[in-house]
Amino acid sequence: MDAFYASVEELDDPSLRGRPLIVGGAMRRGVVLAASYAARPFGARSAMPMAQALRLCPQAVVVPPRHGRYAEVSALVFDVFRRFTPLVEGLSLDEAFLDVTASQSLFGDGAAIAARIKATIRSEIGLTASAGVAESKFVAKIASDLQKPDGLVVVPRGGAEEFLAPLPIERMWGVGPKTAPRMRELGITTLGELARAEPATLERLLGTWGAEVQRLARGKDPREVEPDREAKSIGAEETYDEDLRDVPAIERTLLAHSQRVAQRLLHAGLAGRVVAVKLKYIDFTVRTRQATLPEPVADTGSIFEAARALLQRFRIAPVRLTGVSVSDFVARDAPTTLFPDAAAAKRRVLERVMADVAGRFEGDGPRLTRAGLLPKRER
Repeated sequence: MDAFYASVEELDDPSLRGRPLIVGGAMRRGVVLAASYAARPFGARSAMPMAQALRLCPQAVVVPPRHGRYAEVSALVFDVFRRFTPLVEGLSLDEAFLDVTASQSLFGDGAAIAARIKATIRSEIGLTASAGVAESKFVAKIASDLQKPDGLVVVPRGGAEEFLAPLPIERMWGVGPKTAPRMRELGITTLGELARAEPATLERLLGTWGAEVQRLARGKDPREVEPDREAKSIGAEETYDEDLRDVPAIERTLLAHSQRVAQRLLHAGLAGRVVAVKLKYIDFTVRTRQATLPEPVADTGSIFEAARALLQRFRIAPVRLTGVSVSDFVARDAPTTLFPDAAAAKRRVLERVMADVAGRFEGDGPRLTRAGLLPKRER
């Protein structure tokens, strides 16, 4: 999908169209989740620090993320994918691999199917998508990025290595701002030069990973599409403008994260046995602690209780990021004990009520939240 979060915001508020738009937290220490194509000529990009994006594009409109809405639109997009093939491997809310080999007798070749998918998403949902069509995952992914927005790039059968050869080395997965300059110093500036490089040179530079990237640069990627790949964890985290310096401040953020995670678990019909807490300190060191619980949890209170216990295993120093995640999933309503926990059942009901209220009253309507998340003056 093209600038997915920003495009959803423009879909829901047409007055934003054509204006530089950034989706992310209003705090300057936050991170840009998405930048519209109108913001990109100024240098704003996803994953960029918000302060940097606003220096580059001070006229940008900043809107807070609405993760529930993005998940809703994503489900519509994936429904379109599955009309053309059941072999859909989701990578994120806005990106997937599709194997359409067995669908060609019904819908035409890969290019025809990609064009129909793009047209269906545009007509039914109102968004644009870009597609790459190729024999392998790696080449299709590269192709999908080359003509955004609204692009369609087809790599003919047998033409992968020729297609990749002129592309800059930065197009290779995992070659970032630290590795690329070292490769360029050795005269490896394109994927074609990577494909022809001496294996010993790549091993010295990249270790055992060198042989893998050389195979990819030659267009050789045997990985199959893995449909319905399950998420390994569901989490929430945030970076803060002002450092958190005491336990109550950190605990309050863990409660907010626990609530977001519980709502996502509710929508997914899941519960999890493992709860993890993540802290990033002001020196950018990251520490994670996790616990395996006797019973799977899915409600805010249970997740927060586990997160708060884990917090005792951290050193308390100024913190710039906190996060909570749940993993090791089971079906939410699967029986796990002979004697059900009545208190846990009540918490699950509360979670459903809060989700129902949130769904009915979006935008400026009534907001149901926990007292512990209100500013002190509102409690």
